[in-house]
Amino acid sequence: MKIKNLEILGDVALAPIAGYTDVGFRAICAKQGAGITYTEMASAKGLYYDKAAKTQELLNTTDDERIKAVQLFGSEPFFMSYAVKHESIQKFDLIDINMGCPVPKIVNNGEGSALLKNIPLAQDILKAAKDNTEKPVTIKMRIGFNDINAVEFALAMQEAGADAITVHGRTRKEMYTGHSHWDVIKQVVDAVNIPVFANGDVESYQDFIDIKAQTGAQGVMIARGALGNPNIFSQIVGKSDRPLKEMMLEHIEIMKRFHNEHYVHANFKKHMACYCKGKRGNKEIKVKAFESKTLDEMIAIIKDSDL
Repeated sequence: MKIKNLEILGDVALAPIAGYTDVGFRAICAKQGAGITYTEMASAKGLYYDKAAKTQELLNTTDDERIKAVQLFGSEPFFMSYAVKHESIQKFDLIDINMGCPVPKIVNNGEGSALLKNIPLAQDILKAAKDNTEKPVTIKMRIGFNDINAVEFALAMQEAGADAITVHGRTRKEMYTGHSHWDVIKQVVDAVNIPVFANGDVESYQDFIDIKAQTGAQGVMIARGALGNPNIFSQIVGKSDRPLKEMMLEHIEIMKRFHNEHYVHANFKKHMACYCKGKRGNKEIKVKAFESKTLDEMIAIIKDSDL
């Protein structure tokens, strides 16, 4: 698959997930076969005002990522036009604009999935990005805000210059409830002539096969199905799985290159909950990890576990 002039290795990507797709997790997923890995969404306005510490933390990368993608969000074309030119964005291969985030603090600012209700503004934001970078610019959308307008919105994004579209098969109103509407994703695939990534409820190799077959999408983007389970990518691309404990320890070591140990210790706890989910001794390991006082103590707990 090609997105603009960018050759994509394979057809499966790690989605941007706020709070989770940190530099360590992206590296592990890329090693296991994710062809594209996306940062957590970063504020275009934040880059302009250089409230750098928090925004810059999201933009750390490693050479393990095969295709590096950054996701930006914003509701003002001016800030988007500035953000895509920012020096911290130049290391990325692809720029994605978030038009699907459903959380209230984003929607209430007119960002994320709020743009599904304002097609002219969404087009202006996309054009502002396209006019100021040679990199591929893509968008990630939901199928509507309260009601479904996926095809109309996708066609408008194609007209404005989107190089590819990712469709999460739920409305903003549905948040993460019910099942992703793969049939609506198929309608988008049939309507546009740019690559489409299908997203929503892909938690296994069989789900990957099924969503590709039912939607006809050129690619699949995996979000929650990858949390605690980077081996979902190795199973899809035909690589060997890695032991969970080994991946967890490497995840921590990568994070330590960029952050102090207090930060890594605090932030890895949520990953611990995902990695341990469904595993033998899950509750005991999580309790010990969450009660640990230092990163070294947490690492010892992981090493001593049966994960």
